Amino acid sequence: MFHRPTDIEEAVSCLAAHPGAVPIAGGTDVMVGVNYRRLRPAAMIDLTGVVELREWSDEGDAIRIGAGVPYARIIDDLGGVLPGLAAASRTVGSPQIRNRGTLGGNLATASPAGDAHPPLLAAGAKVEIASTAGRRTVPAADFYTGPKRSVLAESELIAAVIVPKAAGPQQFLKVGNRGAMVISVCSFALSLDVEGRAVGAGIGSAGPTPLRATEAESIELPWDKSGPLGDETVERFGALVAEAARPIDDVRGTAAYRRHALAVCARRALLRAWKELLCDWN
Repeated sequence: MFHRPTDIEEAVSCLAAHPGAVPIAGGTDVMVGVNYRRLRPAAMIDLTGVVELREWSDEGDAIRIGAGVPYARIIDDLGGVLPGLAAASRTVGSPQIRNRGTLGGNLATASPAGDAHPPLLAAGAKVEIASTAGRRTVPAADFYTGPKRSVLAESELIAAVIVPKAAGPQQFLKVGNRGAMVISVCSFALSLDVEGRAVGAGIGSAGPTPLRATEAESIELPWDKSGPLGDETVERFGALVAEAARPIDDVRGTAAYRRHALAVCARRALLRAWKELLCDWN
């Protein structure tokens, strides 16, 4: 069976009426499972006709991104206000995948290696979930429950992601076995909130779920514009990020390599972000 709702209310009604039905938008994850015979849904719900899912809006302090907005539009439309998420979006697959793949699909798959997850965690994003019972909002940090598992119930649909606008420099770094079109060995996102004097740090592909590096977020930085960061601060930040990871050995890399790479990525991200701040201050 194939359903094509025209609004979210109709979409969640379809989900409720057909348990086990699979929502599909870009199809960049779903069709891989179908083609490799790992997924044989009795019904599919085509979400491309739901206009609300394909739009984003400015909510003042945050951007509400419909779950069906593709990565290409995030790059083109939102790079100035959400630079961390835009940077991660640029690393997703090929141009064809970025034109079709969606933020909502990345979240629904909930793979620890999903490129969008670390910047959402670093920015303190929230996920808006819809069902026939109404809508609820879940912090991105609480959304993931295990490898490719989330709080999303069978009858629920991701409606949007609410991402706070950047309040300072943001960075995203990804390590892969080649330069492009690759699943990450590990990834790291950093967000600095200058006015709030806060640090956000998200880790990808180095644990059973995407992770926040909460201890690293507590590091003391010279927010009083006292100049460059000291080597000790930078090294400590990298070490705390590596300690927050929960990696395994697999075909893409060892746990030890992932920890090392994350420490390097975290140091580079912090140095680049701070250099950007110093340029703004001067």
